Amino acid sequence: MSEAAFAISRDRNDARSEPRWVRALLIGLCILFLTVFIVLPLTIVFAEALAKGGQVYLAALAEPEAVSAIKLTLTVAAISVGLNLVFGLIAAWAVAKFEFPGKTLLITLIDLPFSVSPVVSGLVFVLLFGGQGFLGPWLQDHDIQILFALPGIALATTFVTFPFVSRALIPLMQEQGTAEEEAALSLGASGLQTFFRVTLPNIKWGLLYGVLLCNARAMGEFGAVSVVSGHIRGETNTMPLLVEILYNEYQFVAAFAVASLLALLALITLIAKTILEGQLDEGRQTREH
Repeated sequence: MSEAAFAISRDRNDARSEPRWVRALLIGLCILFLTVFIVLPLTIVFAEALAKGGQVYLAALAEPEAVSAIKLTLTVAAISVGLNLVFGLIAAWAVAKFEFPGKTLLITLIDLPFSVSPVVSGLVFVLLFGGQGFLGPWLQDHDIQILFALPGIALATTFVTFPFVSRALIPLMQEQGTAEEEAALSLGASGLQTFFRVTLPNIKWGLLYGVLLCNARAMGEFGAVSVVSGHIRGETNTMPLLVEILYNEYQFVAAFAVASLLALLALITLIAKTILEGQLDEGRQTREH
């Protein structure tokens, strides 16, 4: 190794070797932050939910309103994840594999839900489908209910969760390039065969990662759903909306019981996310070698 290369390597190592007290301070601050803002709130949620015992906790989750909210939340999440799985895959394919006019605009539109408040997103659907909205009179004439029903909640949730799948796939597909697809096509494979046998296996972990994040956001969405749901008890309240209603009515155990279920789903999502990130890292290392 030349002296210049040795000096660069030494400087790099020195930059990474902070004094012990600095490392201890940074690690301590991170642990303190995580404890105050994540661990402590989660602990309080589960403690309050179980404050009056397991039977009361289970009874709160078995209430008709809670059961309806759980079913609606899972249904909306399934619909929005299914739609975003298709739309996100198509959008990622178009952005990563093709060059076309308006590509930058498409990427900007994909990121739009990240920059728009969920409440504003809900208001947009009210302006479109409300009684005084753009399509409201036509929907009323044909007896089609969008707002204050499952379709409106699903549409609002799909909008705010749209970027997750496509944004998880775009950098992964751009990194992989098109060489393998071109080789498969040159060997006589059809477009569908190329997709299912070449493209999909290469992006499966990234796709699952995007679906996981999309599902987590869909189950926890509050702002947009609050605007379009109408808060009809037992019909259009999702789990986050029900938590707010129960808490405002001083039904603290029931509110924290439903909140604990959301927290439990979040923890499961976090574990699955960690596993998928490991799979993605392994895939990158395999391709590099």
